[in-house]
Amino acid sequence: MDEKYFFFGFGQVGRYYINYLFKKKTKFSFNISTTSGTKSKRLNNKNYLSLKFNGRKFDKKISKILKSTSYILISIPPDTKGDLVLRNFKKDLKSKNIKKIIYLSATNVYGDHKGRWVNEKSKCKPTSKQGKNRLRAEKQWTVFCKKNKLNLNILRIAGIYSRESNALKRLKLGPKVFVRKKNHFFSRIRVEDIAQVIYKVFRNKSVKYETFNVADDLPASSEILNKYAAKILKIKNLKQIDVKDLKGNMIKNFYKDSKKIKNSKIKRVLKVNLKYSTYKQGLRDLRY
Repeated sequence: MDEKYFFFGFGQVGRYYINYLFKKKTKFSFNISTTSGTKSKRLNNKNYLSLKFNGRKFDKKISKILKSTSYILISIPPDTKGDLVLRNFKKDLKSKNIKKIIYLSATNVYGDHKGRWVNEKSKCKPTSKQGKNRLRAEKQWTVFCKKNKLNLNILRIAGIYSRESNALKRLKLGPKVFVRKKNHFFSRIRVEDIAQVIYKVFRNKSVKYETFNVADDLPASSEILNKYAAKILKIKNLKQIDVKDLKGNMIKNFYKDSKKIKNSKIKRVLKVNLKYSTYKQGLRDLRY
């Protein structure tokens, strides 16, 4: 029997997960939501529906499809009121056919821990609007799923890099710079390893109402990462930028928080073996 998926949002994580299913030779079907109009599409010789949902208006076919869907992945960012999917589809999500829901959150829910290690039990004290919205949405999903006996897992994902978006590409295309800030640590994860974690979570029926950090083994500062990328590319004389000179709220918010994300739970509970256990392996592989 085919595994039936619905993706609320279909960015690079969703696409890489689909590719992971193809590699595993899994029998599956899937449909997705999009902010643009409804269309029939095709990916790797597989047909799927891309259905309109812009946070307020949605194609009524989504409600019908959800009732026969087994696995749901939510990657749409929340707003200040919380999660957009819950706000619009509560009734449809009570289907008995749903085996598992995964909500993709982010490690910005932890806020600033002054460079210390954090795990899933660490205090969440988000400093950014995005982090506060994520934490609110996490709580909404937990309350809803426990009340309706739905199997939910939350994945708090570190900074994502991929073949399409990474430090090597940024240095090649953009200014040859790095930002210096003392004791600033940040965790990352390559998108292929996120796909692996999602796969393991969907297949683990006994794991319920659990939160998992999804990060690699080696948190590092932006300075260390960019200097390593420059070394791979044989770029010399990177220009240093002081964090005080940064412009734009999003980048400033990024440097407000410093923490190292502990990933031992995905290894212990889900038996995850990271393909790219550090940014060094991940970047070296992307060179080719």
